[in-house]
Amino acid sequence: MKAAELRALALGFIYYFLILSSYYVIRPIRDEFGAAGGIENLPWMFTGTLVTMLVANSLFAALVAKFSRRRFIPIAYRFLIANLLIFFVLLLTISKGNQVWVGRAFFVWTSVFNLFVISVFWAFMVDVFNTDQGKRLFGFISVGGTLGAIVGAAITASLVQKVGTLTLLLISAALVELSAQCVRLFPNTSVGAGASIKKKSAEEPVGGGIWTGIVHTFSSTYLLGISSYMLLYSITSTLLYFQQQSFAVRAFTDRAARTAFFAKIDLLVNVLTILVQIFLTGRLLKWLGVGVTLAVLPALSVVGFTTMGIAPTLALLVTFLTVRRAGNFAIARPARETLFTVVSREDKYKSKNFIDTVVYRSGDQIGAWTTPVLGWLGLGLTGVSFVAAPIAAVWLLVSLWLGRKQAAIAREVPVTSAEPVA
Repeated sequence: MKAAELRALALGFIYYFLILSSYYVIRPIRDEFGAAGGIENLPWMFTGTLVTMLVANSLFAALVAKFSRRRFIPIAYRFLIANLLIFFVLLLTISKGNQVWVGRAFFVWTSVFNLFVISVFWAFMVDVFNTDQGKRLFGFISVGGTLGAIVGAAITASLVQKVGTLTLLLISAALVELSAQCVRLFPNTSVGAGASIKKKSAEEPVGGGIWTGIVHTFSSTYLLGISSYMLLYSITSTLLYFQQQSFAVRAFTDRAARTAFFAKIDLLVNVLTILVQIFLTGRLLKWLGVGVTLAVLPALSVVGFTTMGIAPTLALLVTFLTVRRAGNFAIARPARETLFTVVSREDKYKSKNFIDTVVYRSGDQIGAWTTPVLGWLGLGLTGVSFVAAPIAAVWLLVSLWLGRKQAAIAREVPVTSAEPVA
């Protein structure tokens, strides 16, 4: 392993640790606000998330076109820090009885924050590392994110009832700033052998138009395939999320207890995730390839939703949630990000961000509005689970196709043109 590669690997590990810990500090707060705002209002909050995501995607594309990656990433992150400080002031000054709308706005904002900061991180990683490096190193980098998620969830679970949510917002903002600092520390020479893309081209603005990412996504069968994967994942995730919220509202009446419950689930998920990442992720990508590794999560989802349809209990739901989310972070995510190592730099930042954010939240919309429609049709938890199972089966088939397509593109793209720099 080259010195530049080792440095980039260590910084990627730390960067992901910081950005995921910042999110997991506020994730339970978001979930509690969502439950307190009323389950019946969740579809509207998901609609607000999609609209906000469209605006954020356009603004980010404009930054990418005009600034180098060492500038546009910190600018984007500091804008989010300013938002956190605004919520801090609002929650500090507005009476608790009138905070419901602030809570709903925070739910929408955090849902955008989550996808946005992680999408930007992975866009940077697939620009730094090539396909072969991604298969070797993304699993280890993901461990850093999981450790960050564990630390973030543990901070909230242990401190929320002692210091309240306001202090947690400041902690999250500080972690985002530290992650922005990581970007400028990456080496500015190639981290791979035989690269022809040097410092100057890597640090120039990507260029292009604001809508380039959208145009490229809909004109490429490969990017459409990735979009389909993301859409199906998002739909099934949202259906499962509504089941989680429904159970939590019935099981816990105290808001702090609900927040602690959500944080404990996050902690459990991330402990399982890190065990899988350490012992299985790299081996699965090496042994099974990208396509079969991608198919693991939808296969688990087919089994999980079918089982939930047969025996819908809280214990089973928590088990399914834990296994599915751990499978996404530990197995599906590194494989999914590897798909982007074979596309152009512009698509890595623009098309990828569009798919990771707007397409993902479009799936949220479908799932969010499908749930009340299914309820109106008389389908309860069992019926929703049986609807989700065949969706997951289609998702599985898309995964296998993507794996074959990615391998074909990787063989066609010259090593020098695909070689990334740090």
